[in-house]
Amino acid sequence: MRQLSEIDRDAIRLAQDPQFSRWFEQITATGGCANPVHLAGSTTVRDVATGEILHQYDTRDEPGERLLIRCRNRRAIVCAPCSRLHAGDTFHLVRAGLIGGKNVPNDVRGHPRLFVTLTAPSFGPVHRASTAGERCRPRRRAAHCDHERPTGCATVHDHSDPLVGQPLCADCYDYVAHVLWHAHAGELWDRFTRAVRRRLAAVAGLPQSQFSDHARLSFAKVAEYQKRAAVHVHAIVRLDGPAGPADPPPAWGAAAQLTAAVQAAARSVVVRTPYSPAVGEYAVRWGRQIDVRSLRARPEDGGLTDDAVAAYVAKYVTKGASEIAAGADRRLLAWDDIDVVPAPPHVRTLMRTCWRLGGLAEFEPLRLRSWAHTLGFRGHILTKSRVYSTTYAALRTERAAHEGHNDVPGAVADASWRYVGSGHTPGAALIAVGVADDLAHNREITREVLRERGECL
Repeated sequence: MRQLSEIDRDAIRLAQDPQFSRWFEQITATGGCANPVHLAGSTTVRDVATGEILHQYDTRDEPGERLLIRCRNRRAIVCAPCSRLHAGDTFHLVRAGLIGGKNVPNDVRGHPRLFVTLTAPSFGPVHRASTAGERCRPRRRAAHCDHERPTGCATVHDHSDPLVGQPLCADCYDYVAHVLWHAHAGELWDRFTRAVRRRLAAVAGLPQSQFSDHARLSFAKVAEYQKRAAVHVHAIVRLDGPAGPADPPPAWGAAAQLTAAVQAAARSVVVRTPYSPAVGEYAVRWGRQIDVRSLRARPEDGGLTDDAVAAYVAKYVTKGASEIAAGADRRLLAWDDIDVVPAPPHVRTLMRTCWRLGGLAEFEPLRLRSWAHTLGFRGHILTKSRVYSTTYAALRTERAAHEGHNDVPGAVADASWRYVGSGHTPGAALIAVGVADDLAHNREITREVLRERGECL
């Protein structure tokens, strides 16, 4: 008889446990989370006026005397179920800022709205994937760089080719500029938005200080790592009235004026890095590839649809740097940690550059060693202006209310909780994967039914 594996034995042990049904309910409630957080404690809800106990919960009655909750990690490589939930929240957050809903007026659809892509500049030639069978970097005459490496490449690279994104010559590639660009990308974005406001104010004949009295610039942006391990930004930029989405934009703030302001600002803004005796000073700018598309108020007008843009943004928030070989998902604690990161030499060189620059006093405020795992990029994957739309917290509160977790009016809760662990045993992990797959399958069936009815999930 075949000997059972450790996973099978553990799964059988769980299934034979008298409290298996309740444990399975917890796993289902987490959506099959791959790395649930284990909590122990209790909550008692009392009526403020009478002191009567309205509800009481204690984990001492639970399997293992603990409660499992979602890890809520956004990265699909870490936890696919929580990543899927986060992507859904992001979709609704972005979509609400485009068409209304979630406390955003529906009239916002008529405001000037742009989908903007801003890229990093070139830090040196890299291998490119073919889109229509073209060669990577063809040259009429063979030439070599100062390091005796070819300056061209006649290969047709598939998108899955590991060479795509790697420098033609690592010695020619400006790794310092790449890292410092990442480290200043947040400030570059801030200056970009200020420049857009300044140019719009000039169009309206207003002093810059009075722009906020007449209009408001709202945005939501997501950062994406390219194959060359450089971040570029996708952003939804919207022009509102001074009070935000509830206010109509000023007459002088049409989509054409907003487009011109965005393009001019993207080409003009610059951030200068601190001077370093070791590497000098760098001017940080956006790359030459700037894409600005106007979003139409009606689908029949053509162009990008609101749902497509929201789905596009939501797709990127679930990706970790390690998934596209553009970094690591955890911080590096020592120089030697870089050697074991499962990434191409190009990425590890960027990490080492972060570590070296992070040891220089002039770059200490950038905390490059702390952010070596993201190649110096310090920003959040998704950021938005305050009144663009709703928040993740509001969406979670709404979901909790939908699931029946409402606050009781006139009551107060006494809660005492502590962290006692995380993750699954081997058998539990197998069962959780099955739960997650079943839930995903059920969602897909629901979507198919709604599509047939002409409805939207």
